[in-house]
Amino acid sequence: MRSPEKILPYAQKLGVFVLWACAVGSSPALAEPGVSADSITLGQSTTLSGPLGDLGQDVLKGSKVYFDALNARGGVNGRSIKLVTKDDAYDAKKTLENVEGFIASDATLALFGTFGTPNNEALLPVARKAGMPVLMPYSGAPSIRAKAFDGVFNLRASYADEVERLVDHLYTVGIRKIAVAYQNNAFGKEVLVATVETMERRKLKPLLAISVENSASDAPTAADKLLESQPEAVLLALAGKPAVDVIKNINQRRRGLSMYALSVLATPSNLRALGKDGTGVAITQVVPYPMNASLGIVREYQQAMAAAGFNDFSHLSLEGYINAKVVTEGLRRAGRAPTRASVVAALEGMSNYNLGGMVVSFGQGASSGSHFVELTMINGQGKLIK
Repeated sequence: MRSPEKILPYAQKLGVFVLWACAVGSSPALAEPGVSADSITLGQSTTLSGPLGDLGQDVLKGSKVYFDALNARGGVNGRSIKLVTKDDAYDAKKTLENVEGFIASDATLALFGTFGTPNNEALLPVARKAGMPVLMPYSGAPSIRAKAFDGVFNLRASYADEVERLVDHLYTVGIRKIAVAYQNNAFGKEVLVATVETMERRKLKPLLAISVENSASDAPTAADKLLESQPEAVLLALAGKPAVDVIKNINQRRRGLSMYALSVLATPSNLRALGKDGTGVAITQVVPYPMNASLGIVREYQQAMAAAGFNDFSHLSLEGYINAKVVTEGLRRAGRAPTRASVVAALEGMSNYNLGGMVVSFGQGASSGSHFVELTMINGQGKLIK
């Protein structure tokens, strides 16, 4: 039998071991990445500078307004949501650097609001390999909506949904002669494919499909060729400067021609750059009209924006607000000890979640959670109206 003198040092050593084991067992290194006792960290790579910087800034504004108001109320299940945002200037290489940084730090639960078609195409394989969920990416591209992409949750309607709405409208009002201008990048080519497929279902085909470089250097030539095809309407699969320059060049040659564009055109800088040339251009939108306070989600958004000191309501910031609200609902459903797996399961199980003017349903795979699309138009004051 050991004497008390011999037992005491043994017990002391054992006590030290037990304390060490408890410390290791509760170490953040062994916890779920991005989840601490009082916060949940989401990582975001988006464009805050460069050609589409104002678009990214406006979407981010809406998301931050929601998260800030949520955190002021105590967060979700007792944890605040921390959004770490890194600028990639719409450069896919920089996007990858940012995402790889989030993965390497092991301090991010999921990606949120990653911006752009080429950017999301680049990051998805890396994020999925690392087991990092990708929540509410900003792109309508079919390429990031494959059914096999589990852990990827697109909220906004796809570009195919937007094109379907445009072509359906044109067909309904009797327009059959449609020319298409598309950007010579992943976005433009995917919208062109969706346009051709949508028109084929109505036994139509484009009078002409012409590409425009990202620099818009060939916009005047493209406008000439579009008009030579004698269209009744032009569908613009363009974003940024190419869209603005093609519209201006068409108006210089034939003012009044009907032109239709996707939601990516409706940035504040594009509307300013278009000036009077934007009058009458129709644009699809994937969230409700932000001035329509009769809808619950719009009323909630307006109140939160006003409380944060903003009165510049827009489709872009409303989309950011809605993205944040849906992610928060997924985190709430994931429980008091959220993991990547439980967040994915919670979002996959989200069905007919009514935001008050929009309904969201996910399921397995990466198809859009919403198919909401409506038409707006630029008025003579450069504002979007319904």
